[in-house]
Amino acid sequence: MIELKNIEKNFVSNKKVVTAVRDVNLTVPAGEIHGVIGYSGAGKSTLIRCVNLLEQPSKGQVLIDGKDLTKLSASGLRKVRSKVGMIFQHFNLLKTVTVYENIAIPLKLAGVPKKELDARVQKYLQIVGLEDRATNYPAQLSGGQKQRVAIARALSLEPTILLSDEATSALDPETTDSILDLLLKINRELGITILLITHEMNVIQKICDHVYVMENGSVVEQGSTIELFTNPQHATTRKFLNTISQRQLSDSLIDSLHVTGDVTRLTFIGASTGQPALAEISKRFAVTPNILAANIIELKNGIVGNITVHLEGDNAAREQALQYLEQSGIQVEQLGGLVYA
Repeated sequence: MIELKNIEKNFVSNKKVVTAVRDVNLTVPAGEIHGVIGYSGAGKSTLIRCVNLLEQPSKGQVLIDGKDLTKLSASGLRKVRSKVGMIFQHFNLLKTVTVYENIAIPLKLAGVPKKELDARVQKYLQIVGLEDRATNYPAQLSGGQKQRVAIARALSLEPTILLSDEATSALDPETTDSILDLLLKINRELGITILLITHEMNVIQKICDHVYVMENGSVVEQGSTIELFTNPQHATTRKFLNTISQRQLSDSLIDSLHVTGDVTRLTFIGASTGQPALAEISKRFAVTPNILAANIIELKNGIVGNITVHLEGDNAAREQALQYLEQSGIQVEQLGGLVYA
């Protein structure tokens, strides 16, 4: 388990103290995948580097399985770090040696016997799907294959925790999906706890159990992934969600729709996404639903659907229809007179 308590990290720049991370508390239970999302400069890279003390926190505690890394001796810290793997955006492979050697080098440094070393390299090459690339050099690989080598290298010391520092941000969407599928496989089959940072909401969407939203060095919102996707509270969270779902309609689209009056956002969770809810209220009540935007998002642990709708009808009929929707397990949010957030 990873636990950060009141973490603060300060840097000195031009004789001024700059706080990159302030009072962050974070807990990742064993076996889960948690994500930290934020825009550039939010402090997320500094935060994840505090987890294995690549950055020494200015204040606070870093606990791995109950041990406070900030109080360990150098040898004690090395022992804990051997159980914390890390992958990076730019792979950090040695260009002059083969894929096999890139994975084997940390094992050699750790004193792993030759026979066991070979078995581990072959094992993790197979896990990442590159068993036929052992003798290739990094220049002969695609970006996705290079990242798979980096993942195999991180796994070779058989860590219980894997840290991911923007590991997919240099990859195209299709390759990103394949790497995320691999991380899910690693988590599921090897039981490795994963903490990742990203600025891509689709990464959070696909593999995370829990998410932390950072801004200006602080965590401004956190919760289970499904909670944040269905009921975001902070403006930054809503901005991120708008990158994958049309929660906000443009002014030009609003003008082209010629809609007047209140607009409602309906959020469907899990089984409710399969309900013909709008068809039902049009039959039961004197309302006509006018769909302005809609989408369905598949999360790791559930499905969320959003429909932005204008109900045409008198006030009493609209109120009855909305009450029926709420009773059916659908979240109803009145957006007002075409005011979107």
